[in-house]
Amino acid sequence: MRDIKLFVFDLDGVLTETSEQHFQAWKLLADELGIDIDLEFNETLKGVSRMDSLERILAHGQKHHIYNKEEKEELAAKKNANYQDMISKFSRKELFDGVLELLQLLKSKGIMVALGSASKNGPTLLRAMEIVEYFDYIVNPALVRGKPEPDIFLKACEALMVDPKDAVGVEDAVSGIEAIKKAGMYAIGIGNKEILKDADIIYNETKDIKLEDIQ
Repeated sequence: MRDIKLFVFDLDGVLTETSEQHFQAWKLLADELGIDIDLEFNETLKGVSRMDSLERILAHGQKHHIYNKEEKEELAAKKNANYQDMISKFSRKELFDGVLELLQLLKSKGIMVALGSASKNGPTLLRAMEIVEYFDYIVNPALVRGKPEPDIFLKACEALMVDPKDAVGVEDAVSGIEAIKKAGMYAIGIGNKEILKDADIIYNETKDIKLEDIQ
């Protein structure tokens, strides 16, 4: 029987859906820069840090050589201001079905919970959705390499003194699943079984997760 001591959750697409807000915020910026991005391109930005996402957009528009580091930071900050304005209206009703019940179950069983998201707005969203008290640790994505590197998951394990083999990661993106596996953790995929085929187990939605399946 697997001895689970820690769950590390991604945020977007796992606890709530902010990909639409991310897309609209990036699109506002891209339109200003004369770069056309669509929902298909937006898929390549999922689970990717803000600066890396900007680099991908600029490369897509063949404009990555135009801006210096300082200007890129200003562009990223502009996108984030757009995004923060959109998520400022979030509340518990934006939380996916079954997430609160899952967090309560983990708490009742003494299983620790961490947030392993590339989003620097993670703490803001957890507070807005009134679930921050269920989290024992929130990884600061600014201090670790981004996914698919395993750093964000290993940092959560290190901070809570848990062996990665006793930890579970929950992700909806290919880069996230890759990061979990590199960390030596058990990988739960949320979404398409064909896309997330490298996960140890895959559910359609977070509310479908059952501890007995994993243990």
